[in-house]
Order: sequence, then structure tokens, then C-alpha cells
Amino acid sequence: MTAESLHWFKSSYSANGGQCVEVAATLIASHGVVPVRDSKVQCGPVLAVGVSAFDGFVAGVKGGTFGAL
Repeated sequence: MTAESLHWFKSSYSANGGQCVEVAATLIASHGVVPVRDSKVQCGPVLAVGVSAFDGFVAGVKGGTFGAL
């Protein structure tokens, strides 16, 4: 599977300010990873983050762990 064949999406909260990342849920069930990429560089590198690490990151963002970004 290539990065081009994944179904990428951005948060509905994205304001198209050029500071966004995209994620793909395609590999969660089969490989246990969440692919993440820079929305501006779609042909660039893809970071494969483990599901539990990604869940922890999202929980931290929602809980204010990182402050105002």
C-alpha cells in the first residue's frame, strides 16, 4: 500500500492556514498504526504512529496538556 492509496483527511477544525497534518485510518485495524503526513507536502514522508501513542496524543490535545497551540 502506498501513501497515495490511503484515504487521507484533516480535522474539521482545520482553518486551512497551512499548519495542518492529515491522518489516514486505513491501516489501524490491519497494522495498528495511524499514518500522519504534512498536508502541504502530500508526496513527502509519512510518519506511522502506533494506535495507543496516537490515542494518547489526541487525549492530551483535548485535555489541554500542550496548552494553547
